[in-house]
Amino acid sequence: MILETTTLAQATGALAAVLLLAWGSARMLRGSPLAAGAARPGRRLRLEEVLALDPRRRLLLLSCDGREMLVLTGGAGPDVMLGWLPSREPPA
Repeated sequence: MILETTTLAQATGALAAVLLLAWGSARMLRGSPLAAGAARPGRRLRLEEVLALDPRRRLLLLSCDGREMLVLTGGAGPDVMLGWLPSREPPA
């Protein structure tokens, strides 16, 4: 009986340690370039920002060849490209 209790305590402790390590790793990677999808040389398409409008719908800001576009996802119908944004003028 004591052996079973000790084994259960060890298994619970090991599981807690693994979950704590996974949680800590996720927290550390959250702000790193790996998690943000850092721009890699030769890539033309990049996700700039995501805005949650409600639990189902998201507004995506995508960059392609230096131009930006808005895409609405998660609605009742198909995803919708809302259009290209005007290019930003450099400050004078």
